[in-house]
Amino acid sequence: MGSELPVAVSGLPDELTEREQWVCWREEQRDGKATKIPVTPGLGEFASSTDSETWTDFETALNYVDTGSADGIGFVFTDDDPIVGVDLDDCRDPETGDADDATQDIIERLDSYTEVSPSGTGYHVLIKGDLPDGRNRRGSFEFYETARFFTVTGDRIEETPTRVARRQDALAAIHLEYIQDSNDNSESDSDRGERVSEVSEADGPSEVDVDLEDEKLLEKAMNASNGAKFEQLWKGDTGGYESQSEADMALCNLLAFWTGGDHTRMDELFRQSGLLREKWDEVHYADGSTYGEKTIERAVANTSEFYDPEPREESSQDSASTANSSVDTDQNESARSQAYLAEKNRLLAERVEELETRLEWKNERIKELEAEVEQLTAELTERDQATDRTGEEHAVAESPDDEESESGSVWGRTKRLFGKNSE
Repeated sequence: MGSELPVAVSGLPDELTEREQWVCWREEQRDGKATKIPVTPGLGEFASSTDSETWTDFETALNYVDTGSADGIGFVFTDDDPIVGVDLDDCRDPETGDADDATQDIIERLDSYTEVSPSGTGYHVLIKGDLPDGRNRRGSFEFYETARFFTVTGDRIEETPTRVARRQDALAAIHLEYIQDSNDNSESDSDRGERVSEVSEADGPSEVDVDLEDEKLLEKAMNASNGAKFEQLWKGDTGGYESQSEADMALCNLLAFWTGGDHTRMDELFRQSGLLREKWDEVHYADGSTYGEKTIERAVANTSEFYDPEPREESSQDSASTANSSVDTDQNESARSQAYLAEKNRLLAERVEELETRLEWKNERIKELEAEVEQLTAELTERDQATDRTGEEHAVAESPDDEESESGSVWGRTKRLFGKNSE
């Protein structure tokens, strides 16, 4: 058992620990950046925030961390619970514990269980309520209530409640003020129509509005014929790609299709994926564009058609659509098969690495035990030799007396012999 857990168990609310919505996470380096990868407790395989089969109860997740196989635990948000997570990132000084004014305002107004994030540079607030429609992220503040997992530390801020409180009014007000900017003139999700558009190479790509909430859209994307590829990238698995940049573009190509080429929504969704890294917001181009902005722009430009939530029926296109569908299905099945094999190979490689690590540990332990046996054997030999030397010393010490006694006896006989002769 580990000597110290990275989770303060006593600080966690019962509303969380009583639910079987727990995963573990491991920190891995992706292009020089530490990334938290969700894993299934006990198995070590990738956990999915949309697959309850990869979740477990709190104790099982905690015990798996205690074995040293994971770095921490996480809580998965679902449609079946009323819990909303508020992620306040890069707003806390890990040395002094000081936070900026906006962060303090959000924490005080939500007035619910709040803990320090694993990095020590942010906060996680957990409340009960319904997340308002619209975007869920702006800057370093992010709100979510389903299909995501929250790293949990139990390092509660003393001034905050020990329970997960219902704060619907405060949630709505803060979301409007800090996330859904009232000055944003862009069309909101609720105003989007289910407009259908087909894009030709002559006209060039254009955006298509898709009126689907994020969780439903993700569900459709993961259940599509190439869903395995989407889920692999969504989890941050770059297996089968020569670089993460190539994986970034692959995911953005898929997001372009599913979001109708909506740049803003693509950015919001990508930031929820396991591929997100600091490079996404770095300026890489002379026109001031960031790496993420340019990647999205290129993905939309490369997309010739977008997801159609209500496909039109045109008899004149039936035969062509059927042929194209057959080709697409074959290609998608091939891509899905490749993604499955890549995922399987990755899991096998991780298992081999785990077994090699365990074997290495056992070999080290064997060496330690052999060294202990050698030391004990040497001590025992030395003790036996000391015992032998002690016996010899006793024998030497006793031998003069014996010789004296023996010579005394001979001398006595000699004296008696010469005495008789003198007489």
